[in-house]
Amino acid sequence: MLRAAAHRAALAAGGSGDEPPVTVPRGPAREAARRELSKRMYHENDPGLLQRALNAFWDRVADLLGRAASATPGGAVGLVVVVLCVAAVVAALWWRLGAPRRHPVSTGVLFDDRPRSAAEHRAAADAHAAHGHWNQAVQERMRAIVRSLEERALLDVRAGRTADEAADEAGRTLPAHTDRLRAAAREFDDVTYGGRRAGEQAYHRIAELDRDLERARPSLADSTAGTSHSSSRRTAE
Repeated sequence: MLRAAAHRAALAAGGSGDEPPVTVPRGPAREAARRELSKRMYHENDPGLLQRALNAFWDRVADLLGRAASATPGGAVGLVVVVLCVAAVVAALWWRLGAPRRHPVSTGVLFDDRPRSAAEHRAAADAHAAHGHWNQAVQERMRAIVRSLEERALLDVRAGRTADEAADEAGRTLPAHTDRLRAAAREFDDVTYGGRRAGEQAYHRIAELDRDLERARPSLADSTAGTSHSSSRRTAE
């Protein structure tokens, strides 16, 4: 192809095939050959831009692998063994530690839809539990706990309350259940904001707490102090 192009370039520079060859200086001949080779007919089968980029990428990968193999004892076989060992270690760590979990931050509210009674939340929790939907069952049971405490006037009815806030406020009125209330709030946060999955045991723990709280009576001293604090606050307002 290059010889034919040079011949065409020579013809273009001057002369014809029937006449003696014309001596052309090197500079004009090179320029004539460049113009000839730039014609589309010589580039019809050239790879496209994407193909050239892919070829350059794979050439680079092959070069890097070749360098890694040359630097690894045993050559290419040694490199494969190293890669398999690294993959095995990563798989073992993933299996042992599990997927990374972000720490939940209780910034969302307990109730995000129309107001429902504690009985309605309990019924929803039982329905989810019957189908093995433990995340939703835990959430609804925690809402039932808080709604029940509000219905009994052990908690003020307040929109925007979080599970942690409800546990802290209820713990001051029912100090014997403070730890379990906080544990239930953490369980709610884990499944609602932390991306974790609840199990049957977690649901039964919260359901048992709900039943125990129904029978619990507030501490008289804490209740009196809370009432006095609320009265003083309303007077100040």
